[in-house]
Amino acid sequence: MKHVLCGKCVKCGKEYAAVPDLTNCECGGILEITYDYTYIKTQLTKEKLAARTERTMWRYRELLPVEETTEPTPLRVGWSPLYEEPRLAKELGLKKLWVKDDGLNPTASLKDRASAMAVAKAREAGAKVIACSSTGNAASSLAGNAAAAGLKTYIFVPSRAPKGKVAQLMTFGANVISVQGSYEETFELSKAAIDKWGWYNRNAAINPYLSEGKKTVSLEIMEQLNWEVPDYIAISVGDGCTIAGLWKGLKDLYAIGFIDKLPRLISAQAEGCCPLNRAIESGEDWYPMEENTLADSIAVGVPRNADKALMAIRESDGLVVNVSDAEIMAAQKLLGKMCGVFGEPAGVTGTAGVKKLCEQGIIGRNDTVVSVVTGNGLKDVANAIAACGEPISIPNDMELLLRAFAEKGIVVE
Repeated sequence: MKHVLCGKCVKCGKEYAAVPDLTNCECGGILEITYDYTYIKTQLTKEKLAARTERTMWRYRELLPVEETTEPTPLRVGWSPLYEEPRLAKELGLKKLWVKDDGLNPTASLKDRASAMAVAKAREAGAKVIACSSTGNAASSLAGNAAAAGLKTYIFVPSRAPKGKVAQLMTFGANVISVQGSYEETFELSKAAIDKWGWYNRNAAINPYLSEGKKTVSLEIMEQLNWEVPDYIAISVGDGCTIAGLWKGLKDLYAIGFIDKLPRLISAQAEGCCPLNRAIESGEDWYPMEENTLADSIAVGVPRNADKALMAIRESDGLVVNVSDAEIMAAQKLLGKMCGVFGEPAGVTGTAGVKKLCEQGIIGRNDTVVSVVTGNGLKDVANAIAACGEPISIPNDMELLLRAFAEKGIVVE
């Protein structure tokens, strides 16, 4: 890979050759993929990019750690819509607001970006089997992307994973292991199994290529905004890989001169599981928390990408905001009602955070914000119904319909 220099440890700085099965540093630190930006500038321009017809994450190949001969993965991952939402911006008191609906990826979450990268690198490594642990979305995205590429998967999920996500796994033909315990216990069992059988490792805390896939969400946002940088980009945070990837993409664009400044990040976590935000607020090291939130995809009490995530928040002079489950469910309903975007609880946590920061007056009338919805609401319909309520249920009787309308305060126009 002419455009890739190495993998560099974020803790000790040791450098490693960027081989397909690259994992953590010997010191235990996570690696960061570093690029030759001088070379990339000779290969990629805004004009060249604009002329491309491919609308997937692979349109950014010069900024991705894959060989020139590596084929794009089969599923259409990336280029999800970025909606400008003037009504919601007015409701929240913002100058401008955009919603990036990444729940429209093939398996309905942003994690498809990481899994597509994992599949590409597994192919380069000649692997036939790929495995991971997940709270749900990484699992289903890996299962779907691997199935399309003809790879076998072993996937470990905590027993609390929503049935919608488990159904995806089983449909995609994955070997699913439901672990009776926390995500931390699930991760440890997957790691032991991967070490024992030598499967290709899709765990984002170990495989540095995963955040390189996730960073494509920020490359798309900036291209869709015609390279005009918003004041803030908000995203939900669990193990830290997504916000780290978001920031890496922005820094890449800045390094090659595609953008002239960097936005501030908004790290949104659930109050019941916010170890990374708590570390930023306290100025101390992070320490484990219990996983007490309905937002299962970000219920990570022991974040494995803490170093990169905390670095991203601090480098961007970012904001952290913790939201309750009630605030998350309110944001789910608000996005659906005002924007027609159906996000799962973890997927809308970024928007819940934006709403809370607006109410607190921390961001407001002169600010521009992009909020990333990281997963589709069909992943967890039980909580969607809990947030919005059951439908009116009556027999075929107009009098009963009128009575039901009156009881609910519905005025027919």
